[in-house]
Amino acid sequence: MARRKDIDGSMSVPTFYGKELRWKRERAGLSLEETVEGSFYGKSHLSDIERGERRMPLELARHVDQVLGTDGFFERCCEDVGKARRGPHAAYFQQVLEAERHAESIEEWCPSTIPGLLQLGPYARAQVRSAHPMAADDWIEEKVTARLSRASLFDANHDTPEYWAVLHESLLTDPVVPPHEMAAQLDRIAELTNRHRIVPQLVLRKSGPYPLMAASIMLMAFDDAPPLVYTEASYSGTTTDDPALVKQYRKAYDRLRAVAQAPDVSLAMIEAAVEEYRNGRQPDRLE
Repeated sequence: MARRKDIDGSMSVPTFYGKELRWKRERAGLSLEETVEGSFYGKSHLSDIERGERRMPLELARHVDQVLGTDGFFERCCEDVGKARRGPHAAYFQQVLEAERHAESIEEWCPSTIPGLLQLGPYARAQVRSAHPMAADDWIEEKVTARLSRASLFDANHDTPEYWAVLHESLLTDPVVPPHEMAAQLDRIAELTNRHRIVPQLVLRKSGPYPLMAASIMLMAFDDAPPLVYTEASYSGTTTDDPALVKQYRKAYDRLRAVAQAPDVSLAMIEAAVEEYRNGRQPDRLE
């Protein structure tokens, strides 16, 4: 029988329950593979939960309770773990923050703002300040720093997920920061593209009606868990793994990509906009 390891109640909630999960699993004499057998999740996902790096989905919690005979313990714990915040990110964004680090692919559609994963400091600061105009400067900087830290996903030493971003033309032609800062921001996107870290596509104003016109979404796929969809508004966000809804968003995103410009054409338009801003001019339509 496994010896119970001491659990420090001062540690983070996900870490606390992760250690409890490992102890109960080992006490039952089960491997990671045996514990997840019959679920839609892989052993790496469960291992990450035990280390406190991921939160247990409700569906997996119910499966674990059944396998380990824990009488609904982990299902009940899901609410506590779900409420636990990490850092300055919004509570509703916590699941995305964890999931994107483990994703095999990430696909975003952003009609009104450059995606957080691609933002530089000035752009991120302008976005956060516009949403919280009365906040203290140090609070704003904490939010900006947290947002910029997500970009480590594209570091050379990181196992980078396949990242696809569909952007609206207005993000290039309607600046929210001064020209030199817009040049740097768009050059960041071009640089990541030329390093083969991301693939951008642009939807032009002249495209007419297209799917997801009123939505900002992120699709995430994993090799050890079902896919997720995250939708966001100004002060709220929702993450779902409902198969029917994920499938509907998947189809809509694929149709949106068909409307967008080809990646090489989009890159050329982004680089042309960079030069316009560097010369102190605001780009006109990209047609």
